[in-house]
Amino acid sequence: MNWTHAVELVQTLALRMAAGPALPALASALLTLELLRLEPRGRAGILPVIAVAALAWLVATGPATELRTVPLGVGVAIAALARDRDELLHGECALKLAWVMGSALALSWAGLHLLTLATGTPRVAEQWAVLSLGLDASFLWSTALPLSLLAGLVLLGGAPFHFWVADVFQGVRPWLAPLVVASLQVAGAGWLVHRLAGISAFPAAAELARSLLVVASLAASIAGAATLTVQRRPERRAGTLASLQGGLLLAMLAGGRLTDAWVGRWAAHLVLAYVGAATLVHFLPVSTGRLGPGAPLFRRHPVPGLAGILALASLAGLPGTPGMGLWLDAARALVARGHVFTAIAFGIAWLASIAAVLAQMREGFGIPSTGTVHAVPRPARVALGGAGVLLLAMAVLSWAGR
Repeated sequence: MNWTHAVELVQTLALRMAAGPALPALASALLTLELLRLEPRGRAGILPVIAVAALAWLVATGPATELRTVPLGVGVAIAALARDRDELLHGECALKLAWVMGSALALSWAGLHLLTLATGTPRVAEQWAVLSLGLDASFLWSTALPLSLLAGLVLLGGAPFHFWVADVFQGVRPWLAPLVVASLQVAGAGWLVHRLAGISAFPAAAELARSLLVVASLAASIAGAATLTVQRRPERRAGTLASLQGGLLLAMLAGGRLTDAWVGRWAAHLVLAYVGAATLVHFLPVSTGRLGPGAPLFRRHPVPGLAGILALASLAGLPGTPGMGLWLDAARALVARGHVFTAIAFGIAWLASIAAVLAQMREGFGIPSTGTVHAVPRPARVALGGAGVLLLAMAVLSWAGR
């Protein structure tokens, strides 16, 4: 790569970050970081900024990310979580990510090398063309193909790997959690898109991949719906809703309707909704089944609170939110391909998501109380308001485009 090409690449990615959701997410992260006032100052204080900037860069690159940069993004996320030895929950999340992502990447790389061994070429499009000749036994490629897709499925956070998303939302500070989850899920989308490029040239592999994606989407929907019905902590509810966003992309892939424009909307919605949801849940009460006084955020600052609720509702696909269009597109893709049972499970997960958000709203607003209410810091309110305004703008533009 010459210097001219490198400069053009940097300029393109910088423009994409400025126009897309990465820049607002980065600004929200720095606002919330200032709110906590617990990070070290001086030279060490620049480390969190570098970490969130790198993660925002990974979100901005989107599915165009090359496979060799995905492990780098995972490493940045793990390093950002593990750098502070005093944060035990951060360290626990880092260990879980290192174990889960490391194993998945290792198995996927093994699958990639098996496909290269079977075809004699590392180029994806050429691999399907060679396999279509029928010169190799089906056992090798039919084993290598699922392995090569495993890393993408794990990074998307669908069941049975949805636990890492909820753990990050619960254990990681709100300035870092949204970008960690969004960047890893976008990297997972890029992995699957790259690996499935040109697979239609080999119908047998395309059918196997479609079957795997349908099963993965079905598992994500069933596990997500079941998990939402028993969760009581708002952080884990938001994390489960975030894991279902990976199921949306799996459904679009299984339905054969995934486009660059849809992935762009999906990625933008991810990072903006995650910023609002991850900030909001830290000010919500744990569900007890009984109504009490409303959360201080809603009693003192109802407008930022409503903006945060909008982010949570958009993750659940509540009617009128930007997320509803994404959920509806995924449902249509499944039905169009005849995956009726998977579409029914998807609909159940959709209803469970809406019910969970409505229950969270009811508990957050609570009942009237005359007790003393403590103020919520301004940076948190600004982050909530910014995410809400941008989500509203997305909804208006989406409906205008239809």
